[in-house]
Amino acid sequence: MAETFDVVIIGSGPGGYVAAIRAGQLGLKTAIVERDNRLGGTCLLRGCIPTKALLWTAELWSHVLHAAEFGIDLKNPVMNWAQAMQHKTKVVTKGANAVDYLMKKNKVQVFKGQGRISGKGKVEVALATGEKQVLEAKKTILASGSMCKSIPALPVDDKLIFDSDSILELPAIPESIIVVGAGAVGCEFASIFAHVGAKTTILEFLPHLLPIEDEDASKEIEKQFRRRKIDYELSARVEKVEPAGKGIRVSMQTPAGPKTLEASILLSAVGRAPVTDGIGVENTNIKLDKGFIPTDGLMRTTEPGVYAIGDVVPTPMLAHVASAEGILAVEHIAGKEVVPINYDLTPNATYCYPEVASVGLTEKKARERGYDVKTGIFPFSAITKAAISEEGLGMCKVVAEKKYDEVLGVHLVGPHATELLAEACVALRLETTTEEIARTMHAHPTLSEIMHETAEITLGHPIHI
Repeated sequence: MAETFDVVIIGSGPGGYVAAIRAGQLGLKTAIVERDNRLGGTCLLRGCIPTKALLWTAELWSHVLHAAEFGIDLKNPVMNWAQAMQHKTKVVTKGANAVDYLMKKNKVQVFKGQGRISGKGKVEVALATGEKQVLEAKKTILASGSMCKSIPALPVDDKLIFDSDSILELPAIPESIIVVGAGAVGCEFASIFAHVGAKTTILEFLPHLLPIEDEDASKEIEKQFRRRKIDYELSARVEKVEPAGKGIRVSMQTPAGPKTLEASILLSAVGRAPVTDGIGVENTNIKLDKGFIPTDGLMRTTEPGVYAIGDVVPTPMLAHVASAEGILAVEHIAGKEVVPINYDLTPNATYCYPEVASVGLTEKKARERGYDVKTGIFPFSAITKAAISEEGLGMCKVVAEKKYDEVLGVHLVGPHATELLAEACVALRLETTTEEIARTMHAHPTLSEIMHETAEITLGHPIHI
């Protein structure tokens, strides 16, 4: 007889495993099904965490090369890429072990194998042993995540052309690299390889790097990348990729006409696609929309008793979004009073150097929605704490509404921008004004003073500029 669960979750990424933890906390009998041999999903195993480990190594290396400026004499330092990869693996392993522990702590039963909805209230698991096990599910949550998007022009072979999964296992630093795609993934890997000495070029189809960010933030990171000698071609359409000697040749169309570039390897960073094959969608009333699973504001699909969260639904493909959606779905299943997520308050974080972070509306989006907008921009070069570490790079921009002074968006480019963003997230959640931020004392000297100074300049009376 099949075992019955209050909720069965297919997928153990930051959506699935967080949903499982919350379900366990709420006393729901919970199972999680994962086809990978480890829990944690793309974010932990092949995405956010290993990438940030390499970014930390690369940034640290950059600081080592300039240590003499701060009075530290390091003779003949050497970049040990193999050790950097070991560090990355250690961090991932520790995280995966932590997820295992959290499942046990919250009494979540783990099933290793491919999970699929096989009928009403039934989830079939194809176990690694070749056997199949059927779970009775009062509610089911689909959290199967996403995979690297592939396009015919960039056939990934893991030898000359890599995707963001396979490049994490690159055995050596390439002499040069072309990165196709200037979203967060592309800019982060470009930052890694530029730091460790590879000649790096980014190709982007749209007119700006990080095209979803506020235009002033995009222009700022473009300026900073130029200073760091990261080349890029904007509004570039890749037409042909072919082997060239021991490397790769890319032919493209640019605003200036046809152009050809060569490099040792190429990274395809053209986005991600939802994983909906093999999870039994065809056995439900769910109709995919451009590959995604449509849901309502409570993460319910059109199939009664089935919810979907994370990268398989058409919301921002971010780990923290998946986690928030998982908690929302589980709390609704448990009968708690919940409200839909306000996706306008989704924080965006790109860990290139300098970092880029934002929350809320861009200036363009605010104007499109009919707001009478005021803005203020303040440079990190005027922040003393940034000067101490020679990191006076970038700026902060506040987008606010004139009549009531409400802050609509905050956009940061600079040192530790992804950490500084938390204040802005709380501010927007509480519907704060620039006046309230300006009247909030910020400790000196700190990088967080950038928020205070930007609020002041938005009000028309900056202090330190």
